[in-house]
Amino acid sequence: MRIAQIAPLAEAVPPKLYGGTERVVWWLTEALVALGHDVTLYASGDSQTSARLIPGAPQALRLAGINDHQASTLAMLDQVQHDADQYDFLHFHSDFLHFPAFRHLAGKCVTTLHGRLDLPDFWPAFDAFPEMRLVSISDSQRAPVPQAHFVATIHHGMPSDLITFDAKGGDYLAFIGRISPEKGPDRAIEIAKRTGMKLKMAAKVDPADKVYFTEAIEPLLDHPLIEFIGEIGEAAKQEFFGGARALLFPIDWPEPFGLVMIEAMAAGTPIIAWPNGSAREVIKHGRSGFLVESIDQAVAAVEAAGQLSRAGVRAAFEERFTVERMARDYVDLYERIISESLPALSEATMVNE
Repeated sequence: MRIAQIAPLAEAVPPKLYGGTERVVWWLTEALVALGHDVTLYASGDSQTSARLIPGAPQALRLAGINDHQASTLAMLDQVQHDADQYDFLHFHSDFLHFPAFRHLAGKCVTTLHGRLDLPDFWPAFDAFPEMRLVSISDSQRAPVPQAHFVATIHHGMPSDLITFDAKGGDYLAFIGRISPEKGPDRAIEIAKRTGMKLKMAAKVDPADKVYFTEAIEPLLDHPLIEFIGEIGEAAKQEFFGGARALLFPIDWPEPFGLVMIEAMAAGTPIIAWPNGSAREVIKHGRSGFLVESIDQAVAAVEAAGQLSRAGVRAAFEERFTVERMARDYVDLYERIISESLPALSEATMVNE
């Protein structure tokens, strides 16, 4: 198939540092190329891919200091529309800005929504453009908008060799992500103190969360068990995840997916998570980790995590969260959408003739 992947322009594909959506787009694009498809990637010009790259901006907008991405995104979408006849299928990862311009091509389009959908700010777009087919990255993500035109839930997948299995594990707890109230860094610190285990925090502090970090979290870091590492890149994740007893994922928000969970699973490291958002779908309780609802339960789960089979955790990853599985799921969906759209296209052709 001739497939276009349309990425956001905030980060490069793959991202230099932070950027979950762009990493998923990269993994999917490379996997589709490996399957023999003719793939074109619309992304920032500093992206790296084995597909054909058409730059939507010279470089990733966040690192270039451009705060409002709307103008650059609209310019890229105009280029995609100009090129649309070259492709059998168009796969968007750019929220909803493309809906008006591509509604007449809905029969060969799908949009994967990567963010939270519980905020009513976004809902009018789903009502106004019901012909635009959507993919959720977890069933829980789509729950707030049951009226939207979802055609599949496709969980993320990552390359099997990106983070390799570590049979030994280690003697510390891991926390990775943004320092923000909904991510639960305060819970992670409390769990570490209660268990007497070291906590390594590989976390970024966004400007929007600076006050929270300064007032609520920074005072808690002055403790011998807590090591604040800061934001880490891909190269450091193997050691970070592989050396941990468990990943703490104490979220207090409807996480759409949570890539860090499958990254930990790839290393064989179990997850201890609050059952919010996608956690119930990703974690198999008692096999790849534990779902808990209190600090007390989390403390007990830290001890239990040391008894889990790390090989079993890795096996759970290989069964459900590889990039090959994700790519096959998307190809099956592309073919199904095209097949469903063929009768309508045939009827339209007959009317025109």
